[in-house]
Amino acid sequence: MSYTHPETGKEGEAMSHETRKEVIHTFQVNFFAMSRLNAFPWDSLDGEIMTTTTSDIITEILQKTCLHPICLKNPPSLKYRRRFLTELIKRHEMLAAEPLDALYEALGEDMCYKTYLLPTGDAVSLAENVALISQGTTGLVTWEAALYLTEWALENTHIFKNKTVLELGSGVGLTGIVVCLSSSLTKYIFSDCHQTVLQRLKDNITNYLTNSDSSRASVCVEELDWENVSDEQLQRIQANTIIAADVVYDPDVIACLVRLLSRLLNCKVQEEHPDVYIASTVRNPQTYDCFKKELEMAGLRHVVMKDSVAQVFPYNRATTIEMIQIYV
Repeated sequence: MSYTHPETGKEGEAMSHETRKEVIHTFQVNFFAMSRLNAFPWDSLDGEIMTTTTSDIITEILQKTCLHPICLKNPPSLKYRRRFLTELIKRHEMLAAEPLDALYEALGEDMCYKTYLLPTGDAVSLAENVALISQGTTGLVTWEAALYLTEWALENTHIFKNKTVLELGSGVGLTGIVVCLSSSLTKYIFSDCHQTVLQRLKDNITNYLTNSDSSRASVCVEELDWENVSDEQLQRIQANTIIAADVVYDPDVIACLVRLLSRLLNCKVQEEHPDVYIASTVRNPQTYDCFKKELEMAGLRHVVMKDSVAQVFPYNRATTIEMIQIYV
């Protein structure tokens, strides 16, 4: 099997086992010596990625560099590691594959603040991980559907009026905070399943909603494990409206997500099924098609929402984002 390098135009073939080991070793040696980035065998890595169409070699390089015991004990400078990881992430994005969590986790735990300016003149500053906002990373792409969903919510505040809203995978809380500040809803339930995310989420919510006169809604944060959530917890939530952004990126959780959506849709509130809206960045069409097929197999229907929204936030408008409403 051969490939054509996108920049040089040269053809290449898959590496032998020995060559692959040598390339990975070269990455390791240069990384720990903090060599210039142009000293790394990037062309060889590009060739292997394009030929095998998998991220296996990136994972191996990561294990031999940023996740190696030496790096954990005596790491190169933070700036150097960020630059190195950003280059690896660019290579991973060539595959148009699902995000490789280990890459972004390795990119650092440093916290900073990203500020979103609203049409009302309000500013929402959220504590975020450096990994999420590094230039060119998929971590930034995961935000684009959330930004779109937030723009849509700003134009459709009537949908949330007097409703109890459940958000799946709330992340750092942008969509929920903006909905609470702009809509006359009854209750907003933020949810996630990772402890570190939940803590960051609670901190961000406290800054804007706990003491905010603009928010009349009751606000809470739920630890919601999609696979193990109980019927009692879902009944207690009693959501009229369910929203989510960028939850359809991992094929391994699609079936679990669809089962949860089916259960939520069948938890009637005042004899009515909830409304469900999902915004997705379509990185991998196969993964997204798999999600839609799972919906169909579960007896759930969907309609694509094609309404245009006002551009409030800066993000790549060329990115394919689709929003659907799901119903029984």
